[in-house]
Amino acid sequence: MNKFLSLALFFFFTSIHVQAQKVGFINTQEILALLPEVKQANSDIEVMKTMFQKKGQDMVKALQTKYQELQKAQANGEIAPLEAEKQTKVLKDEEAALGEFEKTSQQKIYEKSEELLKPIQERMNKAIKDVAAENGFLYIFDSGVGVILYSDPTADATKMVKAKLGIAP
Repeated sequence: MNKFLSLALFFFFTSIHVQAQKVGFINTQEILALLPEVKQANSDIEVMKTMFQKKGQDMVKALQTKYQELQKAQANGEIAPLEAEKQTKVLKDEEAALGEFEKTSQQKIYEKSEELLKPIQERMNKAIKDVAAENGFLYIFDSGVGVILYSDPTADATKMVKAKLGIAP
């Protein structure tokens, strides 16, 4: 009888503990889309991308023009074969520099994205933790990335996180 009572008490207290756990979910994509800082950061990143693209396109056009001029000079016999070979090497070096420019541009854009978006992400994470602590959530899942298969709409903490961030519903 003692084993039966112990086992019954164990399941009773375990079920009480499980029922006391509060789980919520939020949609981080929805929240991020409403934050003005995200819109400004994305705008700044786009400006930077456009600037690098324009400079890259200008570099490509200049290189193409130089190649065409060299080919024209060769076709017209205006340049010695040795000099043409020398200029071709210079153009190949410029082509390699263009590739390096594209690579460093992408790295700079990535670094700028990190610089601008990291504080926003940290602020949102703090708001999520605060909402969880204030409302007794043991877990909060992100429905914006499709992690949840089923959820009770009353467990949606998105509005609370928006309020914590000062975003109107």
